[in-house]
Amino acid sequence: MKDFFHKYKQELIESINKISQKDIEQFFQIMLDSYNKNKKIIIIGNGGSAATASHFSCDLGKGASVEGVRRFRVISLTDNIPLITAISNDISYDEVFKYQLENILEEDDLVIGISASGNSENIVKAFEYAKSKSAKTFGLVGFSGGKIKDLSDGYIHVQSFNYGIVEDIHLIIEHVLTQYFKKYMGEISINKPNKILGLGD
Repeated sequence: MKDFFHKYKQELIESINKISQKDIEQFFQIMLDSYNKNKKIIIIGNGGSAATASHFSCDLGKGASVEGVRRFRVISLTDNIPLITAISNDISYDEVFKYQLENILEEDDLVIGISASGNSENIVKAFEYAKSKSAKTFGLVGFSGGKIKDLSDGYIHVQSFNYGIVEDIHLIIEHVLTQYFKKYMGEISINKPNKILGLGD
């Protein structure tokens, strides 16, 4: 166990050190643009990444909020189990996110897709639909990046083929972004709710 833990820790450290500050800043700016335009942020994922999508939505919707300041319009499409099973049973699991997007997606909304492999077919279909509706897409991916990387307006690629490492770092990125937003939301004047924030502020 000691050797296994050490090896896992080393891979985690090496993988997170490969994450570009520029990519984190790009993710922040894309999310900020959605906030400033009062657009929805819609988060999707499967398995462990579905849990990260729910966690992200919770932290952005509640954890990043500051009293008196307009909150994020954020939703995870991984949380309505009856709807997900109905779509999967009656149509296809590949359609679970696209089908839900058809009900709510508008131009300039942001769809965040979380996938270790980067090839989750239901996220690929959701991103293709989002692009067709002039919505923005951002991918959190691992492995070789997959199709989702190619369909994204921006992405962060965790360079590891270990599901656990990829999912750990995706969650770290989520926490970095939501805690950063919390810090800066506190600096928005109630009299200037549309103030645009920047990383240099």
